[in-house]
Amino acid sequence: MENDERTGFLGLEESDEGPWNVVILPIPFEMTTSWIEGTRMGPSACIDASSQVELYDPLLPEELPCGLSFHTAEPWSSEAGTLMEQLDSIREYFSEWVGEIFPMILGGEHGILPPIMKALSNHPELLGDLSRLTLIQIDAHADLRDELQGERYSHGTAIRRSLDAGVGRVIQIGTRALSKDEAKFSLEDKRVETWYARDILGNLEGGGSWKDMLESIAEIDGPVWITFDIDGLDGKLVPSTGTPVPGGLSHWAAVEVIESIFSSPTVRVLGADVNEIAPGKDGPLTEFNAALIATKIISCHIARFLSERGE
Repeated sequence: MENDERTGFLGLEESDEGPWNVVILPIPFEMTTSWIEGTRMGPSACIDASSQVELYDPLLPEELPCGLSFHTAEPWSSEAGTLMEQLDSIREYFSEWVGEIFPMILGGEHGILPPIMKALSNHPELLGDLSRLTLIQIDAHADLRDELQGERYSHGTAIRRSLDAGVGRVIQIGTRALSKDEAKFSLEDKRVETWYARDILGNLEGGGSWKDMLESIAEIDGPVWITFDIDGLDGKLVPSTGTPVPGGLSHWAAVEVIESIFSSPTVRVLGADVNEIAPGKDGPLTEFNAALIATKIISCHIARFLSERGE
């Protein structure tokens, strides 16, 4: 009889038979990239790099998988000829995993987010009402454009289109590259709360502080989705992502944000995506850092899950 186990995310041995607690969903979508290409190869590169990530996290009683079952799904793929057909197929792909399993999506350009949000609306915690969801966005860019290079469904419009889909609130962390129109939209639309990198990381007078930002996270009440564009990290940590930007979050700042989200007792994290991953030509730093972020999110989910079970 053939062994039904295979190696998946983090180099863990996985069974093809469920039930599973955590699912890794690779979505190698790349169709609206505006500068450096490569996100279609990002998810697989991230999974390969994850085999070098240590399995220990101080929040957990054991090394990962900490007694839980992981599953790395077959990557999304589509031969559809149009952008909207491809986005519809992403929605269909993710819809199969919406429910009790914790999904960690690896992308792929940030344009994957709107169809993810549409599928997520059917989650039992939302019951078709995305206005109940808070989207926490770690990102160098606001992604609030109404169109980019003539396209309304672009990586640069991902948050705007997610709001159009019904998302009730967005908290942006680390923003430092945006247009005047995006800045105006963020200021005027009450659904959007933006914590600019200059204010929370720059030690400047007058801006919102890092502590204020963490307090805002602690006040969230209800379902949350984390969308982590890896260019939210400082550009030197992710040099091969499509648009690396200086002045971003350090690794430990990102860890503190993630831990703060999961430590809030009134927050229910439904899942996360780590996107804009692209393999490096001069080394695996970008995809390795993406794997570290994805692993930290999973570890925090497991710590919360075990705590709620009294373990």
